Amino acid sequence: MFPSPRRLLSLLGIVLAALFVVTGCVQSDSTENQVYSNPSETPDLGLPDNPRVVALGWSDGEIALSLGVKPVAIYDWMSFGEANKGVGTWASAEFGDSTPTIISAASAGDFNYQQIKELNPDLILNVRAKADSKVTDSLKAIAPVVTAPADTPDYAINWKLQTQLIANALGKSSEGEQQIAETTDLQAQIRSQNPNFAGKTFVWGAKFGTAYGAYLPGDARFDTIAELGFVEFPPVKSLQAQGFFASVPVEKVSSLDSQVAVFSTIGMPLADLQNDNLINSLPVVRDGRAIELGETDPIAQAMSAGTPESLRFALNGLTPQLAVAAAKVQ
Repeated sequence: MFPSPRRLLSLLGIVLAALFVVTGCVQSDSTENQVYSNPSETPDLGLPDNPRVVALGWSDGEIALSLGVKPVAIYDWMSFGEANKGVGTWASAEFGDSTPTIISAASAGDFNYQQIKELNPDLILNVRAKADSKVTDSLKAIAPVVTAPADTPDYAINWKLQTQLIANALGKSSEGEQQIAETTDLQAQIRSQNPNFAGKTFVWGAKFGTAYGAYLPGDARFDTIAELGFVEFPPVKSLQAQGFFASVPVEKVSSLDSQVAVFSTIGMPLADLQNDNLINSLPVVRDGRAIELGETDPIAQAMSAGTPESLRFALNGLTPQLAVAAAKVQ
């Protein structure tokens, strides 16, 4: 026997009500796991006192650590390794007895979402990263996500803004302001103590394979040195730029011949730079006005990390060398 029309309507109502409840739960979950990218806001994410933070963006974990929050997992972009707990040597001791899960950077930003989900995060940091709405949506399905503001070039968010975003999301705004202030105060102190830095042209160049490049405004390496009074070497401005880095063709290596320079390597030993005939032909190198750093040099690593803490570490080591180079400018 078939149910009566009245019975069918009753059953249909129950089914619709159940669907409404399920749908409502899904909608609630998606709105609860918000994406936060506005540095002028301090969101109320309802985080516990000791939140489980998964840090996926470049140096996001180190910034959280400097604010007193120990990430449960860090994407190890710079291959600091388990011994250093996925952060620079200048910061690893701040973990104390805690050890985060180290996510290898071998996949170059391809995340294992199941692994991230199993870490049970309260918050995901993916700030200094590649802008990808599909990645953000996948992460948002797991937990609230902090990202860079819209239209930020890939991996090129300013270190101050990155710190502010992470600090606000963690409810650590004052701690973030303190970290930024300690670094900018150090820059101001160095600038005051070294007036001969002012107005001298500067480049931070790099050798990789058989090619060359220069870091541009927007990258922590350039911006940090510029705050000391140095200015961009004009020929670099005419180079073909991609984000915070410009390629330097062999025939334009003279674009790196500023009054003061730092040269580093990418994916090769320092000896390859020191034995490069084109680099050695530049007057800035011949006259001893260039500082050469290998990829694994702690100063080079700290500048690449680009956090308030790492920049202070780098400046303390690099400033005496900059002073020697600047003094040789005729």
